Amino acid sequence: MSWSRAFHVPITTPDGLMLRTLRDAGEYIQALPRGKYKQPEWQIAAEMLLAAVEGSGPLMFAELAIRKAVNAGKPAPEPTPRRKTKK
Repeated sequence: MSWSRAFHVPITTPDGLMLRTLRDAGEYIQALPRGKYKQPEWQIAAEMLLAAVEGSGPLMFAELAIRKAVNAGKPAPEPTPRRKTKK
């Protein structure tokens, strides 16, 4: 596999960066402060990223783990109410 593989949907970080490839994500993770990097979400994201690069894990797992780590601590969005269908 390759560091240049692109995510299906780019990941936007809280500071406005766009992570488009595995390389972008790896560089972002390396630049994290030590305290933040030690959080479990980022540890899992780093593991999944390396697995995707080495070919032992799917790209989708890395993408989901990084997306989850980026959004950690944010409240979940409110679900949109469903419309009732007329009978």
